[in-house]
Amino acid sequence: MRLGGGNDDGFIDRTGSSGGGGMLGGGGGMLGFLLPMVLGRFGFVGILILLLGYCALSSLGGGGGMLGGGSQQAASGQSTLSPQTRQVLTGALSSTNEIWGELFRASGASYQRPELVAYTRGTSTGCGQGQAAMGPFYCPSDRRIYIDPQFFNELSQRFGAPGDFAQYYVIAHEVGHHVQNLEGTLDRASTAQARAGEAGGNQIQVGVELQADCYAGVWAANAKAPDGSRALENGDIEEGLRAAQAIGDDTLQQQTQGRVVPESFTHGTSAQRMEALRRGLTTGNPASCNYNRV
Repeated sequence: MRLGGGNDDGFIDRTGSSGGGGMLGGGGGMLGFLLPMVLGRFGFVGILILLLGYCALSSLGGGGGMLGGGSQQAASGQSTLSPQTRQVLTGALSSTNEIWGELFRASGASYQRPELVAYTRGTSTGCGQGQAAMGPFYCPSDRRIYIDPQFFNELSQRFGAPGDFAQYYVIAHEVGHHVQNLEGTLDRASTAQARAGEAGGNQIQVGVELQADCYAGVWAANAKAPDGSRALENGDIEEGLRAAQAIGDDTLQQQTQGRVVPESFTHGTSAQRMEALRRGLTTGNPASCNYNRV
């Protein structure tokens, strides 16, 4: 994908720092929600599936500030980001902000940019203590996206989804959650989940995640190269679809536990995630991403 590097506006590099604190920050709500999600469903693989951190954190509805918000400080140690990874992260942030800014203006709305924090192992966030084992996630309380860049290695090696577009898809999906936050979707989903029970709440969460996948496709369809031409190149769509297929709930459950439990799905099947990404890529229109009923 021909994005090039972005500027450092909104990018915070905490890599090389010691991480911090315990596994979770203070606050009984975070502990009560996150531990069952992490240990009960995904502890047997040692990492969560792609973007599960959003489910664990933003499903709280953005309430709290359990650690008083993320620090603005730079990493205390020397940055461990390679120039290539830094280019991917800053390029993705700059491009997604550009495109969503244009789309919001076209609809008469104002877009507020998120920040992107790269960290090593663990870091404080507005939603509690972030850990690399959670995968990339978006915290609505501080409107930041968090990622340990080592996740890109997992994406390529463990999930079998290499390529730069697969990496951009990760960030674009999390920016999709930020868009949902600005639109009020996350708050509505959280309210609906509180009434729906576990199975119904999971179905609502699937709709949230599929919409974020579709929003990632919308961004990619509109993304521009440095010369103003289309950023997508031959093979990019296939890379993205391969990543979406690899991280479907059914595929991951079959690989890790040898059986599929549909009522526990929180992100959608491989087929659903591929379809959502493809829909955004095909239409380039956020109005087509109508997976939510909240």
